[in-house]
Amino acid sequence: MDELLSGGLPRDRLHVVSGPPGSGKTTFAAQFITAGARRGEECVYVTMHETRTELTQDMAAFDFGFEKAMRASNTHFLDLTDESARQTLTQYGSAGGLRNRVPAMLEGLDADRAVIDSTMLLEHFVDDPDAELTEFITRLKDTDTTIILISEMTDPTAYSNEHYLAHGVLFFHNFLEGGGMTRAVQLIKMRGTAIDCDMRSIEFTDGGIQVYPDRTLEETYG
Repeated sequence: MDELLSGGLPRDRLHVVSGPPGSGKTTFAAQFITAGARRGEECVYVTMHETRTELTQDMAAFDFGFEKAMRASNTHFLDLTDESARQTLTQYGSAGGLRNRVPAMLEGLDADRAVIDSTMLLEHFVDDPDAELTEFITRLKDTDTTIILISEMTDPTAYSNEHYLAHGVLFFHNFLEGGGMTRAVQLIKMRGTAIDCDMRSIEFTDGGIQVYPDRTLEETYG
């Protein structure tokens, strides 16, 4: 992925990672956080879908070190499936709602990188998620944090607010091809970085998501 991105995700910017279930979004995000923790960066993982234990168990199939990263003092995990964690979040920021509190938390921790899983998180906190999303993303972009915002989206042509507002958009694909499951990643946009929009082959390996930057699906399947 770093080769596709001419060195990696641009720092201090917000990147939306979209795709259908099982396409590799969470694994990619876990690798992103693990890499930061290993470098001593302040890392934050915010989730509304899985507990810390569940996510760690899911990542245990890989050997890139997610469990160790989760135990590191520079990694912070906020599990919003837990009511007490939701209440803890209120200590950050004023009464501006989730759209202010999460960014304020990142700023308070001086976070270098963060994962927010996912945009559906807003549905549990606000009456009008679509209206809140624009303000939430705008506020996140004001932080000095490199952010992955996961979007549970299945159609890469149906762009939504988060795709227009984000600095970068990555789409993970999985579909049946040639009698088997084909996986690919596509860089939809990346401000400040020269990219192409061809789908590049990926696969799950012991080390997590492996991207093959020189292998397009057109070349693979003709």
